[in-house]
Amino acid sequence: MSQQREAGILIAKIHQLSGRVFNRKLKNNKLDKLNPAQGRIMFVLWNKNSLPIHELSKETQLSKSTLTSMLDRLEEAGYIKRSPSKKDRRKIIINLIKVDKEFEQNYINVSNEMLNLFYNGFSEEEIDRFESFLKRLLNNLMEFEEKN
Repeated sequence: MSQQREAGILIAKIHQLSGRVFNRKLKNNKLDKLNPAQGRIMFVLWNKNSLPIHELSKETQLSKSTLTSMLDRLEEAGYIKRSPSKKDRRKIIINLIKVDKEFEQNYINVSNEMLNLFYNGFSEEEIDRFESFLKRLLNNLMEFEEKN
């Protein structure tokens, strides 16, 4: 590999810029009561409610310390409730308690706008290939993290 590879810097730039654009879109749609990380947590819970913290961490790819502080804020705002599992009292289960279907749908609409922006000019085949590469990158990183 004599050519300088830029994946890391490109991913970092995309992450920063997409975060700014997403925040702007959320604010413009009056959805800025949640930050993007909190929105990611809520998005997972909208699809799979009643998750243990370790599974929510895996689904969101947020570290447990980051997730804990986000959950604190969501709990204070009345969106979620933490409770011990009935099957295993050592596990904490996260449940949605504030379900605002209009807010959820509007948030999903903005997320879809972001997807349309990401994939502008891409064919379905290119999207499929690109996402398969992203999944491989993610799996490589997850495997490394599990080993270390």
